[in-house]
Amino acid sequence: MKSDNVKKGINKAPHRSLLYATGVSKNNMKKPFIGIASSFSDLVPGHIGMRDLERQIEKGIHSGGGQSFIFGVPAICDGIAMGHSGMHYSLPSRDLIADCVESVASAHQLDGLVLLTNCDKITPGMLIAALRMDIPCIVVTAGPMLDGKCKNETLTMIRGTFEAIGKYRNGEISEAKLCEMEETCCPSAGACQGLYTANTMACLTEVMGMSLPFCSTAAAVSSQKRQIAFDSGLKIVELVEKNIKPSDIITRDAIRNAITVDLALGGSTNSILHLLAIANSGEIDITLEDFAELSSKVRQIIKLDPSALPTMTDLHNAGGIPGVIKTIMEKDGFLKDLKTLSGLKLKEIAKHAWVDNNIIHTMDNPISTEAGLAVLKGNLAPDGAVVKISGVEKECWTFEGKAKVFNSEEEAMEGIEKNKVIAGDVVVIRYEGPKGGPGMREMLAPTSLLVGKGLGKKCALITDGRFSGGTRGLCIGHVCPEAPDAGLIALVQNGDTIKIDIPNRTVTLDVPDEVLLERKNNFVKPIQKPLKGYLSKYIKTVQSASQGAITK
Repeated sequence: MKSDNVKKGINKAPHRSLLYATGVSKNNMKKPFIGIASSFSDLVPGHIGMRDLERQIEKGIHSGGGQSFIFGVPAICDGIAMGHSGMHYSLPSRDLIADCVESVASAHQLDGLVLLTNCDKITPGMLIAALRMDIPCIVVTAGPMLDGKCKNETLTMIRGTFEAIGKYRNGEISEAKLCEMEETCCPSAGACQGLYTANTMACLTEVMGMSLPFCSTAAAVSSQKRQIAFDSGLKIVELVEKNIKPSDIITRDAIRNAITVDLALGGSTNSILHLLAIANSGEIDITLEDFAELSSKVRQIIKLDPSALPTMTDLHNAGGIPGVIKTIMEKDGFLKDLKTLSGLKLKEIAKHAWVDNNIIHTMDNPISTEAGLAVLKGNLAPDGAVVKISGVEKECWTFEGKAKVFNSEEEAMEGIEKNKVIAGDVVVIRYEGPKGGPGMREMLAPTSLLVGKGLGKKCALITDGRFSGGTRGLCIGHVCPEAPDAGLIALVQNGDTIKIDIPNRTVTLDVPDEVLLERKNNFVKPIQKPLKGYLSKYIKTVQSASQGAITK
């Protein structure tokens, strides 16, 4: 066992003495050492219930014949970090989390890990660490939140807050109604109810085989979630005994399976960043071209909040990810029949799945003939940009408008609130990419404000930053190259014509080349605010969004 490096032999007497100090018995010193990387936090709603899940995992590990050790991992709530300087830290925390898990597990020579996670950057961060270390690991995502209710109106965090603010600003609801909605839309522990980044990554983790069936959709406060946590504790001991590693499960085919399901679900655009980064960590050949290729074949068969009213609760009751897998596998060639950590292959999981076709449509009767996500290219994004088609009304799939340019999210919010943005505008928010932000902030606040003000179908938004999984409307993100890397987005001026063509996968700035050359020659880069601490290190190592915003 790997842990023999800290517990076996005469010369390890000092190590054993310190382990005895933690409460390890002499008998358990012989057992596999299993870490529980817990991202419990009182600050993050998706993580506040993890103390209970930690206990369940511990029980499973000890029942299976292992010795468990809990250690902490940072967690950021994107909703709380949204719309201010805190969002600079969200995406960078993904790599910090990977470093933390790797450091603790490697320093203490753990034999295996249970990765207890839930929200946006924690799950991909832990998967990056798992592939880096390549020791037996299993993921437990803590599960979605219960749906909110306000006088019998079903609410999610997005509809009950961000979009409600826009309705209040537009005079559609009172301040009292807004307060009532904000108090009732998030009623329990768990990841926010829609197919936002946290739940998207949980679903894709299950598809790749790194968590047990139904882990991604079982509610955070359910007995089923506690059972899955216990079973995952049992399973990790078996994985250590059989030496089944993440690299045995997360292969190129497994990631392409995840991309396929992601496109069928219409998940968060952030999943593209994270899957690219996970692939990079495992030295797996996956690029934006894989997304573009599969996007031309896959059709969207599920539509959840924020693009529609159904939530993760509805997806779970309709069959969960096993039901999704069964539905997609009814058509040959879309998913590879791969092994999972459960011990079952995908076809075996699908065989016993139940499907409600009111929520999970068949492949022959899709919700849309387009995939839920797409990669766009053009002179404005030669290295690619992404759009969540599932959140865009079909009438807006082609759009031409005049640019309204802002050099930060704060500038854009002020402009939208003061009615500087009107119907027909293409809002351009730049200097919000991995380097320009830094940290590639999510633009949920301005997109939600546009929807709330009734401009969701009348305006487009383009940025080198990111969008939340809760974003809907004609919103194009991850524009590459970003503004600080001499991307064309830096040269856009107010009044320029921008053309968006989702069916043909293009985004174009309609300005003559000679005019752009003149602008480039006269371009003066905005002065960046001085940075210190973690962000100053991050900006020196982060790569383009087209590479998953990985750090090197």
